[in-house]
Amino acid sequence: MQESNSSPVITTKRRHSAAFKRKLLELIEQPGASVAGVALEHGVNANLVFKWRRAKREHKRPAGTVRQTVLLPVTVDPQESRLAAAPGGHATVVKEGVIEIEIGGARVVLRGRIDPASVRSVLMALRETA
Repeated sequence: MQESNSSPVITTKRRHSAAFKRKLLELIEQPGASVAGVALEHGVNANLVFKWRRAKREHKRPAGTVRQTVLLPVTVDPQESRLAAAPGGHATVVKEGVIEIEIGGARVVLRGRIDPASVRSVLMALRETA
């Protein structure tokens, strides 16, 4: 029998202090900062920094808070709503209309020329406050 000359591979998991993590999370929140740049500058993997940021956000949420997708009933009046294809394949509103949205006791009414980007912006803002 022949003995193996290879030595066992020893891996060590680097541990970072809470202060170090806080420092990097503060740096990535600065205007114009990139996670990849900050991570590279401090010798850590960007995915690790993303993990720390995600953990921080989840820690701030009250216990038991779960975000769920909510499907809302929608009715379309064919006489009031007509869409036309715009350059780039996006739909644009041809006729003025009204969109009413009720979420969590709040009512949002959109009147006039309503483009999909405006509706998306309103819905994203409502999601962030929910």
